Amino acid sequence: MDFTRDSTQTTIAEMVSGLLAREPSDLWASLWDAGLLTMLLPESAGGDGLGLPEAATVLTELAHAGAVGPALATIGFGIVPLAMLAPDAVDGRMPPGSILTAALAEPGRPFPSNPSTTSTPDGDHMRVTGTKIAVPYAEQSYRILVPTSAGIVLVDPKSDGVRLTRTPSSSGDPEYFVEFDSAPGQFIAGDVTSLYRIALAAIGAVADGLAAGAAELTASHLGSRHQFGKPLATFQAVAGEIADVYVTARTIHVAAVSAVWQASQRREADDTDVLAYWIAAELPAAMQMCHHLHGGIGVDVTYPMHRYYSAAKDLARLVGGSSYRLDLVGAACSSN
Repeated sequence: MDFTRDSTQTTIAEMVSGLLAREPSDLWASLWDAGLLTMLLPESAGGDGLGLPEAATVLTELAHAGAVGPALATIGFGIVPLAMLAPDAVDGRMPPGSILTAALAEPGRPFPSNPSTTSTPDGDHMRVTGTKIAVPYAEQSYRILVPTSAGIVLVDPKSDGVRLTRTPSSSGDPEYFVEFDSAPGQFIAGDVTSLYRIALAAIGAVADGLAAGAAELTASHLGSRHQFGKPLATFQAVAGEIADVYVTARTIHVAAVSAVWQASQRREADDTDVLAYWIAAELPAAMQMCHHLHGGIGVDVTYPMHRYYSAAKDLARLVGGSSYRLDLVGAACSSN
C-alpha cells in the first residue's frame, strides 16, 4: 500500500504549515476559521466529509510544530469518531470553535474493552454512572464521548451529575478526573472498540509529528552548534545518537500511517498495539536523547524542545505505559 499523501492531504499540510508560520494569537480559533476542522464534519452538518487520513494530516503538522493543544481531543477523540460511527449525532448546534473530547480511561484501565462505567435508558436519554481519568479538556468541551457498558454516550460536561476535578499533565494542558452520577446523555453507538481504534490512530498521528519535529529541531541545533571548532553533528558519538532518534521517528511514522489507513478502511488488521507500544516506550526515550543533545538549552522553557517532550510524556501515559502495551503486543503474538 502506498502511504504517500495524496493531493488533498498535501494541500491540508500546506494550509496548516502556512497558518503556523503566521503565528496567530489564537491558533485554535484560526484553525476553525481556516476550515481545517469544519472540513472534517459530515456534509449533513455543513462540512466536507473528509476522513481520518485528512484529520491525521492536520494533527501531524500541528504536532510537528509542537502545537497540539485541543486539536487531538477535538479531532481525534471527537469529530472523527462521531463522523465515522454516528454522523447523525453531528449537527449544526455545535458552535464554531467548540472543543470535543472523549473519556478513554478508567482508574487502572486505559481503553477498557468492557468499561465499568454504566449507562441505562431513561426515556429518550441514557443515565451514565462511573469514573473516568485523564480526560483532556473535559471542562472546556462542548460534549464528552463516554465509553460505557452499553456503548458510547455523548454527555454535556455541564450537566447535573457530572463532577470535574482537574489533574496534572506534563504539558500543562487541562486534564480532568470525571465522575458521572446518573448524568444524562445521548446514546450514539455501540462500538466502543472502534472509538478506541480511531483515538489511538489519532494519537499516533500526533506522536509522528512530535518525533519528526523534535528530530529536526535537534539536528538543526547540532549542525549549527560548534565545539572545538567543529559542528557537534560531526562527532561520531553525537551522530550515532541522533541516528537512533531518527530511527525511532521513522518507525513511529510507519506504524502511525499504517494504523490511520487501517482504521479509516475499517480493516480487520490492526497495528495500534504496536504503535502504542512505540509511543509509550520509545518516544519518551527519543525525547530524552534530544534533550541530552541540546545540552542546557534543551530544558529552557523559552526554547521549544520542552513542548515536544512534555506532549510525548502525556501521550505515553494516556496509552497506558510501556509495560501494559508490551503485554498487549505479547498477547496478540501468542494468540496468532
